[in-house]
Amino acid sequence: MLTFKQLGLSEEILKSLRELGFEKPTEIQEQAIPVLIEEETDMIGLAQTGTGKTAAFGLPLLDKIDPSHQATQGLILAPTRELGKQIAEQLEIFSKFQKDISVLPVYGGAAIINQIKALRRTQHIIIATPGRLIDLIKRKAVKLGELKYLILDEADEMLNMGFKEDLDTILSYTPEDKRTWLFSATMPSFIKKIVQKYMEDPVEIRINPSNEVNKNIEHLFAAIRPRDKFEALTRFIDINPEIRGVVFCRTKRETQDIAERLLKRNYRADALHGDLSQAQRDRVMKRFKKNDLKVLIATDVAARGIDVNDLTHVFHFSLPDDNSYYTHRSGRTARAGKKGKSIAFIAGNEGYRIRRIEKQLSISFKKAEVPEVEQIAKVRINNWCTGILEKKTKGKVPKPLFDMAVTLFDGISKDELIAKILSDELDKINLGANKDLNEEESSGGGGDRDRRGRGGSGRRGGSGGRGGFKKRKWGGGDKKDRSGGSGGYGKKRSASSSYKGKKATKKKRF
Repeated sequence: MLTFKQLGLSEEILKSLRELGFEKPTEIQEQAIPVLIEEETDMIGLAQTGTGKTAAFGLPLLDKIDPSHQATQGLILAPTRELGKQIAEQLEIFSKFQKDISVLPVYGGAAIINQIKALRRTQHIIIATPGRLIDLIKRKAVKLGELKYLILDEADEMLNMGFKEDLDTILSYTPEDKRTWLFSATMPSFIKKIVQKYMEDPVEIRINPSNEVNKNIEHLFAAIRPRDKFEALTRFIDINPEIRGVVFCRTKRETQDIAERLLKRNYRADALHGDLSQAQRDRVMKRFKKNDLKVLIATDVAARGIDVNDLTHVFHFSLPDDNSYYTHRSGRTARAGKKGKSIAFIAGNEGYRIRRIEKQLSISFKKAEVPEVEQIAKVRINNWCTGILEKKTKGKVPKPLFDMAVTLFDGISKDELIAKILSDELDKINLGANKDLNEEESSGGGGDRDRRGRGGSGRRGGSGGRGGFKKRKWGGGDKKDRSGGSGGYGKKRSASSSYKGKKATKKKRF
């Protein structure tokens, strides 16, 4: 693998990377950076979350900016405020020794007047959400007439969120001779249309999805009845006292409901979803990053831009419909070389969904048993007792109060006192729900479409079907690359080929 120094980056950039402790690039960085630095070309970068896409486009962009030219030269569009802020923060760090380059994030939910004031000064790079950028363009606060580089980050998510018309509007204000760099996790049909309409003979760099799933993530599934999912979640949290996790839900309503139920049980949790104001979202993320919150419950869209390196767990309260989102979600944990767990909650007849993810992403799942209450009680009491023993009391208990307690407890044995205190602590554990939450692994229901009707394995039951788990050895996902063909998006650079410093050969035009 090459080093950053071999990729052609400037000394100022390399100095900031050395300060950060970055030595070797990720696959997408190794493939993209030399192309973007040495060539004036449009580019498509296909790679999942957590693979280092921000540095892949951010470092060459910073090196291409001319600080003496007082105009906006780079525009980065991001689907969410959180992602936009994250990109801006990283570019500020990367450009530490490029003092004359200015970077500004603009997004909805923040005071537009302050952003307009900031835009009166030259901003060489603007990071924006589409809606807010259009507002600023209409107010003539942003001028894109001299734009040289347009970056579309998380392009698939941007279009999933309905920004197609906004993108068309924004692009109509940009010069035709600009270079467009598109980064996306997937290449659905609506992305292909953007490529065909707005990009000229782009270089395509595709990082094989089978290489993208972090090897430090342990992939688990738990078969649970839908009504027991919340109780199962609390047990997994209880059995892992040092947990820092994200729980992914389908809807804003479900996200808020789970967060409120956890708060009622005194868990340090909160929700992150699209209905929160920017101030509320900032407050939640600040508490999560400071470790005031142990668990964050989020929708897929709201979680874009979460950048926390020490997450231990990711929970899929429901599996996403698009398997590529599984990688987005699980990639939130096991960052910076650490290990993490990704736990999917499924019904007993949804084993086929796990198998699809295994095959598509070439990963292996293991079955996780929901912890029993007795296990949780042991962990809780052990931690509680350890906490008491380690607690420093000197100077904290006034002597009159101490003497009063000694008098009140006089006549009770040590064993009786411990029993009373333990009883009080055990009342905080939901012993009333002392039941096995693991669902019986069914052999019927929910199979792949080509399996339905064979052996009665449809959703109404039947025996001998292949839609469930029985007699299946879990693990050992299909190692064949299921990422599909290239689709002919432009010139090809795969992750397995290292860049030799040669100019890209134009292979195909739209």
